[in-house]
Amino acid sequence: MNVDDTERRIVNALLADGRASLRDISGATGIAESTVSQRIDQLETRGVVEGYEPRIDYESLGYDVTAVFQLTIDGDGLPGVPERLGDAEQMIGVYEVTGSHDVVAIGKFTDTAAMNARIKELMTDDDITAVETSVVLNTVTEYGQFRVEGE
Repeated sequence: MNVDDTERRIVNALLADGRASLRDISGATGIAESTVSQRIDQLETRGVVEGYEPRIDYESLGYDVTAVFQLTIDGDGLPGVPERLGDAEQMIGVYEVTGSHDVVAIGKFTDTAAMNARIKELMTDDDITAVETSVVLNTVTEYGQFRVEGE
């Protein structure tokens, strides 16, 4: 999906501050407020802008353990396993991948006991043939977004 320079500037202004008013975006981009409003509506309709959500620091809420799960799925289990994981609480990312595993999932847990319970659930799922788990020692960056550059 292509975006023009006007939309790109608006998207970048939203990335800088998703709560900015139309007036603020207009001032930051030099685009008329009415155009900003119209283009944001179009970006939302086209699915370029999917929503406006707070970014939560889960660690500050007691979710101190982040785990990365690499799963090998029985052939018939795809796409059911990724869909179930995507619907599961505390799973913040689920990806179907290429390589030696079929799915990579990332979860946040209050402690290792909660993480261990999730691992046991995964290991007893008939559609999952192998589970490898890595505990994150240090989060360098998370939920990263980046400015949209021109063509």
